[in-house]
Amino acid sequence: MSSGKLVCVTGASGYIASWIVKLLLDRGYTVRATVRDTADPKKTLHLRGLDGAKDRLHLFEANLLEEGAFDAAVNGCDSVFHTASPFYHNVKDPKAELLDPAVKGTLNVLGSCKKASIRRVVITSSMAAVAYNGKPRTPDVVVDETWFSLPELCEKNQQWYVLSKTLAEDAAWNFSKDNGIEMVTINPAMVIGPLLQPSLNTSAEAILKLINGSSSTYPNVSFGWVNVKDVALAHIRAYEVPSANGRYCLVERVAHHSELVKIIREMYPNIPLPDKCADNQPLVPIYQVSKEKVTSLGVELSPLEISIKETIESLKERGFVTFDSSNL
Repeated sequence: MSSGKLVCVTGASGYIASWIVKLLLDRGYTVRATVRDTADPKKTLHLRGLDGAKDRLHLFEANLLEEGAFDAAVNGCDSVFHTASPFYHNVKDPKAELLDPAVKGTLNVLGSCKKASIRRVVITSSMAAVAYNGKPRTPDVVVDETWFSLPELCEKNQQWYVLSKTLAEDAAWNFSKDNGIEMVTINPAMVIGPLLQPSLNTSAEAILKLINGSSSTYPNVSFGWVNVKDVALAHIRAYEVPSANGRYCLVERVAHHSELVKIIREMYPNIPLPDKCADNQPLVPIYQVSKEKVTSLGVELSPLEISIKETIESLKERGFVTFDSSNL
């Protein structure tokens, strides 16, 4: 196994990162975890409570926009998992809130990795950096890791989060090629499944909005979906498997929100769910995403139904939603 190996996870309090930390500890790694504020229990308590954390988890404070902030955390590590990047929708100042932290933050972390001669860096990118290139996405189209989103298109459509992930990944590839860093990116779509952190994350919130009675309609959108545990494991395998390289798209399947509602209704007949689409347009089509590459890492993607159930149970357990499941 990996006993004694020292690795660093940036943005460790986040949804995906918390699971990466958990699985690394389970596998015997010693983990340095960076958070913005080590004194904030909301960011650290759930990490300190993980099995193995007492002996093998070390928290470091680091700010994405501060040059050299990650030097101490990565120095002496075998590998770095860079997950820190903001993801939310109501953006007032895209440059300050999303673009700078994503791009400059990534380059800061890679700069620290270069100084520390880190052998392999695994970066959390997104399908946002893959699928937005103007090509049609219809049921017979298979998207794979050779697709790249086009920054000018994202900018034109004001898709700021998509732009932030596209520019950050692009900057990372250029930096790693110029500086001889071995880099792998994990590109998940909407990540759902159980929450370890106390705060609500953006992708789990998409499921919460369907089940908390806040809307009588569901959005006319189709997204790829994937389980957070699979995403975390893919990051670790991208470091452990010597032949891992390039980009890995992680999508168990693409589903329209109408299909999510149908799946939830079958599992939880008593939850009041939205029963119509938010607009009268044709439903946004689904498409396919290749699983060939991620399978080569030895990661089997959990079925969407399981991921949805785990998300709902976790949201309930954490008090984000209440419903009576006694007769379900």
